[in-house]
Amino acid sequence: MQTISLKLKQASAVLGVPPKDLQNLVQMGVIRPARRRNVCWFDTNVLLEAKVAFYLKESLGSSSDLLARFTEAFSQNMGKAETMDLRDICLRSRPLNGTDAVEIKIPVRSLARELEDQIPLASAYKDLPKGRKRPGWKKDFLRSMQKAAADLGDISEEEILKTVRESRSGRKKLPEITVVARSKKKTA
Repeated sequence: MQTISLKLKQASAVLGVPPKDLQNLVQMGVIRPARRRNVCWFDTNVLLEAKVAFYLKESLGSSSDLLARFTEAFSQNMGKAETMDLRDICLRSRPLNGTDAVEIKIPVRSLARELEDQIPLASAYKDLPKGRKRPGWKKDFLRSMQKAAADLGDISEEEILKTVRESRSGRKKLPEITVVARSKKKTA
């Protein structure tokens, strides 16, 4: 992957998540971007770690403690690997009493490809300080609102509310869990 250095808003645009969600991962110690002058800088490896963390969070609903442990194990074993060298990995978590481990397969190669495809979005998101609006923002905002109102046309308020409810309920769906049976290989 190409080497880049992005601020929080740009990194969140590349990952396709709200900046607050990415900030929460940083504050809870799930990912550890470099800090310079109290600003977090995300390079390609940290972005991939965040992508894996969000993937695990969406599919498992893991707590921040478990996400931090998984991403730490992932980052220790990943190093400075190139995209072509990346493969799917399997994380194993074994209870203290030494029984069989739980395995989680992560499609790292496809997540890295998604990330590379999204990197050009970073240039579209300017990381402006809060409170400073660019010149002409009111006219642009008004123009986009008028265009959106024209695009809506004669849609009733009930239809809008129904669509919003469907969208929100779609986000609350639990992840799909499947069971894959494996047969043990016979040795001897």
